[in-house]
Amino acid sequence: MSRPFEIRREVVLPASPEEVWRAIATPEGQAGWFMTGPDPEEAGAEFDEDPPRRLEQRFGTQAIEYVLEAASGGTTVLRFVHSGMAEDDWGDEFETMTGFGWDLYLFTLGEYVRHFPGRPAVYIEAEAPNSPDAWKRILAALGDPAEGDPVELLGGPGVVDKRTEHYLGVRTADALIRFHERSLLGMPVAVGHHAYAPGVDATATTAEWTRWFADVVAG
Repeated sequence: MSRPFEIRREVVLPASPEEVWRAIATPEGQAGWFMTGPDPEEAGAEFDEDPPRRLEQRFGTQAIEYVLEAASGGTTVLRFVHSGMAEDDWGDEFETMTGFGWDLYLFTLGEYVRHFPGRPAVYIEAEAPNSPDAWKRILAALGDPAEGDPVELLGGPGVVDKRTEHYLGVRTADALIRFHERSLLGMPVAVGHHAYAPGVDATATTAEWTRWFADVVAG
């Protein structure tokens, strides 16, 4: 059995509709705040575009819609809807956790267009060992920082731009780095690394994060 769900958000972004469109509608833009964008040729994927006003992406039983509207001061109002059918075995927490995830991704979108406008990105991700105290050890290794605190990690010196119970975001001079604690989904801690410096080797950086996680969690 499956059941319908709908997640709605509205955010104001410090960029023009054209700049936001590039961030949501191109693979290099999506890599800057979300992950590597879907291939338009992917089997089963459908796209409905009206640039720079509306983008809908449909995958199987789910759809994601972005509606952009120019606002004062060179800003853009983004209205976002993720809807579709959720499988019963995903559990009651699916909508809550998915909505929470979108809150964080949309926050990162705002940070991307504010601090790294127009810069192409490479998206890198890695997982920590699936240990029950992995999140605690990772936070301790970073000094258990609060928002606004400086930290040192693979991307060099940075500052915490977001901190919640299950999430830690860091901005460096050329990257946005996001740690996700995913135990409620039965998954290990992961890091998403949005790198804006030219010449980044995604494979090598993934290996660096994997080693860092192993050292921190095993230590």
